[in-house]
Amino acid sequence: MAKPGAHTRLIPTAAAYFRLTKPRIALLLLISTAAGMLAAGGGSVSWSLAFALLAGGYLCAGGAGAMNCYLDRELDLAMARTRSRPLPMGLVGPRSGLVFSIVISLLSIPLLLLVSPLVALLSAAAWLYYVLAYSVYLKRRTHQNIVVGGAAGAFPPLIGWAAVSGGVDLSAVFLFLIVFFWTPPHAYALMLVLKEEYKKVRIPMLPVVLGERETGRHILLYSVLLLVLTALPAALGLFGMLYLATAVVLSTLLVALAAMLYRTLARAWAIRLFRYSNLYLAALFVGLVVDRALAA
Repeated sequence: MAKPGAHTRLIPTAAAYFRLTKPRIALLLLISTAAGMLAAGGGSVSWSLAFALLAGGYLCAGGAGAMNCYLDRELDLAMARTRSRPLPMGLVGPRSGLVFSIVISLLSIPLLLLVSPLVALLSAAAWLYYVLAYSVYLKRRTHQNIVVGGAAGAFPPLIGWAAVSGGVDLSAVFLFLIVFFWTPPHAYALMLVLKEEYKKVRIPMLPVVLGERETGRHILLYSVLLLVLTALPAALGLFGMLYLATAVVLSTLLVALAAMLYRTLARAWAIRLFRYSNLYLAALFVGLVVDRALAA
């Protein structure tokens, strides 16, 4: 018989483990995955494929997020933004967090294999890249950590496309590149806000190493590059005019925000750009899916 209060302890414990998966980041990754999947399927895919891909994708992404929490637990304790995470707070023990990460990561494999061996392989590559290349090595050693490490977050739309098409073609590569080049302006805006925290724990983020002005310049350059890059698939006939119009409008606004941030270097503009960048990616993918559905 359960002890009194066992059920009341179960809920916060489960919530702490759930938070280890970094659900907000995982949700963004799932949106990217679903966008690639629906775009490849012309706006429609089978429920069984969607469930296996998204459930397996969440377990894989959540496992990588939990492993990152385990590896960064001492850094998280030193930073005000992250010290309320489950491991620094003592809500989950380090060993338990490590085991949880490994278990849910392994559980993702059979689900992803139900989709295809290629999808499972690409997902495993993304997990390893994020954990080993970014979390273990790049984050602590170079101010290009976000640029190089951002490749891990660019896998989901490629994986979604491959899940339906059965392969990786030029369209899938463009989806990968769009997220890859979207990551620096998105992340650098947040780094401008958190510069002093990263400086305190000696993480060589771009604003810490090269300063705020150079970070603002990088944000603007990547935003302009994204404007050109997002238009290219339509210019090559891969996507249609609705996608092109969506991309041009959204990217032009991103460039305008980046230009204002570069001019002022104000915290308020950095926050606006960071928030808009989340909306930008979601809206761009919605435009892509609708465009492909109309063309199907």
